[in-house]
Amino acid sequence: MNDTTGTLDGILDEALERLHTAGPERNGWLSNHGPMAVEALVRHGQAPAVHRWLDHYSHKLEDMPDTLSRVTAENWREALGDPRRIADWTLHFERETAEHPWRDVLTEWWPRLLPGIAAGATHPVIRVGHSVRTLLTGEATAPRITELAHGLGYWAARHQPLPTLTPLAPAPSAAAALDAVPPVPEQSGGIRDRLAQLTAFPVWPQRFTDAPDEAQARLEELVRAATHRYATHGHGEPIMLVHAATAPNAVLRTLPALPRALWVPSLEAAWAASAAVTAAYGPAEPAPYTPATASAEELFARAAAHGDDHTIKFTDTALDIGDATALAAALRSIELNPPAL
Repeated sequence: MNDTTGTLDGILDEALERLHTAGPERNGWLSNHGPMAVEALVRHGQAPAVHRWLDHYSHKLEDMPDTLSRVTAENWREALGDPRRIADWTLHFERETAEHPWRDVLTEWWPRLLPGIAAGATHPVIRVGHSVRTLLTGEATAPRITELAHGLGYWAARHQPLPTLTPLAPAPSAAAALDAVPPVPEQSGGIRDRLAQLTAFPVWPQRFTDAPDEAQARLEELVRAATHRYATHGHGEPIMLVHAATAPNAVLRTLPALPRALWVPSLEAAWAASAAVTAAYGPAEPAPYTPATASAEELFARAAAHGDDHTIKFTDTALDIGDATALAAALRSIELNPPAL
């Protein structure tokens, strides 16, 4: 590791340590996006801006709630999905990751949490995806392992299965499937009210696979389609619709840390999350968009200067895709979302 890389890693760890004094939510349900945004900023060469960004974001942070009672191997099922237990779940995963390798903890809990992927408007799984990406590509420092514990704890506390859904006609591609998702009858109110109205999704993929490599390829297709769709449909709800792409991308980022036997159910859950957000917030008609003329690096610098946490995270996902439509979608998010800096 060269000195520059070490400095950047140090900035990320310092930022995570600042953030870990706070809880994962504010105002009772709004998510703390800080850990996800700072990870993306550091990854895309914006580390010098991290602490300034956190200074501006700090007014949105609230202390971790008080604990109620310890989560154990015997009682975890009754605590699952109880947002009053956020601190209990966080401490549980801090203990688990202190006593066991982080991959083992993730492997044990991923299939338990996956049916509740819609938890917290998909923010918990996105937070876990950013955390796992850092652990897979760099040193497993204490702040990064703690960040995984906080992400898993948030997911467990907000665990929210979707309603039972009727299968609709199969779709030939991820893009066609997203186009065919029926909107919920009342696109108003919070996401929990909207998700409660879900009744049916198109069948996609048409022939569901049991092959891990094919599941990964279909997941890549889904992330690309959802990212592209934001360019034409992001205007429907510019903040919430980013999650149709960032949630499945979080799952995609996590696959390499999971046993291959979990890749197919991961695809199933990622499709459900992307389709649910699309149904809850997607507009009736597309809108034209402007092609991006800036490079990927320039676009991310614009997102960082813009400062909005959702814009930063969506641009990060768009850069994973990297084609012209994805970059145009990133530009669209910069145009549509109000700047934070």
